Amino acid sequence: MDNKLLEILVCPLCKGNLYYDKKATELICRVDRLAFPIRDDIPVMLQDEARELAADEEVPEG
Repeated sequence: MDNKLLEILVCPLCKGNLYYDKKATELICRVDRLAFPIRDDIPVMLQDEARELAADEEVPEG
């Protein structure tokens, strides 16, 4: 994932910062508790494509 792209991407719902989870290849919004997939190095920033985080699923600070 390109670092410059990561710096400008925000959550499409709340416009908040996203956490990049390399292992899961997802961009995570802590506020909305959504994980947006990254497919072929392209972030899919659509709410319909996002996965809701489980209530017990923790997101590392970073």
